[in-house]
Amino acid sequence: MAGWDEIRAGIQQNAAMPVPSGDSSKNLFERYQPYRRRAEIGFWVLVMAVQAVFNSVVAVIDAERAGRALPTWQPVTWEVSSHLVLLALVPAVVAFERRFPLGFAGFARNLPWHLAASIVFSVVHVAGMVALRQAVYASAGARYDFGGLEQWVYEYLKDVRGYASFVVAILSYRLFLLRLQGEARVLDPPEEPAGAPPLRQPQAEPPARPERFLVRKLRREFLISAGDIDWLQAQGNYVGLRVKGHDYLLRATLTEFLTQLDPARYARVHRSYAANLDRVAEIEPLEGGDARLHMQDGTHIPCSRRYREALRV
Repeated sequence: MAGWDEIRAGIQQNAAMPVPSGDSSKNLFERYQPYRRRAEIGFWVLVMAVQAVFNSVVAVIDAERAGRALPTWQPVTWEVSSHLVLLALVPAVVAFERRFPLGFAGFARNLPWHLAASIVFSVVHVAGMVALRQAVYASAGARYDFGGLEQWVYEYLKDVRGYASFVVAILSYRLFLLRLQGEARVLDPPEEPAGAPPLRQPQAEPPARPERFLVRKLRREFLISAGDIDWLQAQGNYVGLRVKGHDYLLRATLTEFLTQLDPARYARVHRSYAANLDRVAEIEPLEGGDARLHMQDGTHIPCSRRYREALRV
């Protein structure tokens, strides 16, 4: 599960106009998009609230069993302050995981970064919750004493598990969205007949240009034509493909993928965008030499000044 500011980056096409609500061609992923941010915020708020309530009840019961006469507001303050700070840290964990992804390719390389981040995570968490507790205790005419290094080590051991659960939730949610949206891949080349001699490849062979892509979505597979791609967007380790009003992801960088498309039709128009020049309906000039491209499908994408020459082809 991702946070509410960073989460929309990656899979969502932030420049795309939404498909009209009455369009029956929308898939489940596209119907979810208008509610996505609220659902993600609501998820984390609900999870933190439920945990705070349950942990508060457990803390009160444990205090009673231990014979400690604590006013109820004290254990409630401990749990609420902790979970409020954890909730505030969710977007930071999302942003950090995007910068140092823990996928299969980068797990070993980025794991040390996350171990270091868990220390920072714990320090911020402890400092924030202690400040909140001290403020509440002061308003009640009492004094809150956190303890020393030994207490922080105890909190850190709990925070490591909390940090790991955040990352697991983020990765699981991202995988769910990827499967919901549909991941595309280039079709494998046809196999040579059995016993046929291998074809000799010329030394300076141009890059292969696939005509179709295989899309997997919700246990279904179907083909999309390369010529139907309206525009493309760089999204981390993926390229977002806009095809006939639908969005798909392909595991590649934008620079790598453009080498597989016809340069006479597809051109880079921005650091993060490329466009099918045949699908550009209007070029809207902006200040500073930049432009906005209005596409035939009703979406619009940015065009940087340095790439304007590509539109003259």
